[in-house]
Amino acid sequence: MTYSPLVGSLVLIPNQVQQGDSIPDIDLYEYSPGNKVNLAKELAVGKDVIKAFQQLFPGCSDYHVPGYINSNQLKDAGGAFVVSVHEAFVMKAWGKSLDEPKSSGIRFLTDPAGAFTHAWDVELEAARTCGNNRSKRSAVLTENGKISKTSVEPDGTGISSLAFPTICSEER
Repeated sequence: MTYSPLVGSLVLIPNQVQQGDSIPDIDLYEYSPGNKVNLAKELAVGKDVIKAFQQLFPGCSDYHVPGYINSNQLKDAGGAFVVSVHEAFVMKAWGKSLDEPKSSGIRFLTDPAGAFTHAWDVELEAARTCGNNRSKRSAVLTENGKISKTSVEPDGTGISSLAFPTICSEER
């Protein structure tokens, strides 16, 4: 709990995703609205990486996702998931444009209403320019359903600290 001078008392204020947090028990979608994926259940065992983006272009398409696809460390990361506040068909098309043969193992998931993003308190206020709020650029490593390492771009939009080799470079 945090003291809020506006309220004058202790209030529960969400904290940004951090080490030790659980993966939110929220359905995401892969390729279509009928294909639900629940990362809390899917990532309950093992090591994985979740990467969140607010926009698909240009930084994510030119820099981030190709860096993950081309990384020698990807196979050691376990499962790899890209999550964005978009609709399922947009994420499907984006995934096909970046990894048509699906050889990288990266799974492209959508968080259409931003519930997963909101649960981790990495929501980026972008409704005025994008039509709805989006996710701050962030990356987390998970182990057995818990966050073992996290990185959120300081301004929510930069591309410096989330390259795959950077997030995986330190010991978990």
